[in-house]
Amino acid sequence: MKLSTPHLLGIKDLTREDISLILSTAQQFKDVLQRPVKKVPSLRDVTIVNLFFENSTRTRMSFELAERRLSADVLNFTASASSVAKGETLLDTVNNILSMKVDMVVMRHSASGAPHFLAKHISCPILNAGDGINEHPTQALLDAFSMQEKTGKLEGLKVAIIGDVMHSRVALSNIYLLTKMGVEVTVAGPPTLIPKHMAEALNVRVEYNVKKALQWCDVANVLRIQLERQSQPLFSSLREYNQAYGINRRMLESLNKEIVIMHPGPINRGVELDSDVADGPASIILNQVENGVAVRMAALYLLRVNREN
Repeated sequence: MKLSTPHLLGIKDLTREDISLILSTAQQFKDVLQRPVKKVPSLRDVTIVNLFFENSTRTRMSFELAERRLSADVLNFTASASSVAKGETLLDTVNNILSMKVDMVVMRHSASGAPHFLAKHISCPILNAGDGINEHPTQALLDAFSMQEKTGKLEGLKVAIIGDVMHSRVALSNIYLLTKMGVEVTVAGPPTLIPKHMAEALNVRVEYNVKKALQWCDVANVLRIQLERQSQPLFSSLREYNQAYGINRRMLESLNKEIVIMHPGPINRGVELDSDVADGPASIILNQVENGVAVRMAALYLLRVNREN
C-alpha cells in the first residue's frame, strides 16, 4: 500500500486508508525504537530540510530525531537567523535550499496555507509541521496512535477536545482525523473559544460545561490556551479560566468512571490542567511525546516511498 497524496499537508487531504497505513507503519517503527540499536537505513542518502519559520521545541526535536533514526541527512533552518529576516521571500528561500539537492521539506509557518502554497511551486514532498491556525497533521496522527494504543481502538471512542478550540490547529486536525475514523467528538470550552457553527460544519458536538464533557468522554484531549494568537481578551483571567474550565484531580475523582487525559504540549500548568492531573495515572502525555517520533518516522518514510514509486 502507498499514500494517496505526494505531500502531507493536512489530515483533510488524507483518506481513511492513508491514516490506517501511517498508524500501522508507526507501530512497526515504534517496535524498532524499543531495540538496543534504534536506527534503520530507510532514508539513507536522503536529505531533509526542517524549515521552521515559527518557534518550536517539541515538534522540531521530534522531527529531527525521527529523521536521524531513519539515517537521513538533516539540514535545520531557522527564519530569524536567515535571509528571511532581510526580506527574502518564502519561495526564494525554498528554491535556494532545493538547489542544494534537498529531497524533502518539513515546514512550520505562522501563515495558514503556507505549505499548500509551497506544494504548488516545488516538486519534492512537503510535510506540514503546523501552519497558522489551520492544521498540524502529525500531532493528530500521534494523538490517534496514542489513543489507539491505550484503549485498543479508535472506532466507537468518545473523545472530548477541551479548551482553546478556536485558535488550535491541533483541534482541527484531530477533528478531521477522528471523525474519518469513526470516533464521536465533542468540543468543550468557553463560548468565546469555540467557533460558531462548528457543530454543523465539522459534525461534532459542542459543550460549554467541562464536567459534562468529561462525564461523556472516554478520552479528553486538553488544549493549551494560546494567548499569543488572541488579538483581544476572550475570557476574564487565567485564574477564572482555571476555575471554570481547568481540569483537576477532584474533578476526575468525581466522575463515575476512568478517562484518559492527553495534551499536545506545552502545558500551562494550573490553567488548563493542574499538575496532579498532568502527572497523574490518567495522563498519557509523555506517551504522546514518545509516539511522536515513531509516527513522524512513518510519515517521512511513506512520503519517500511514494516519491520513489
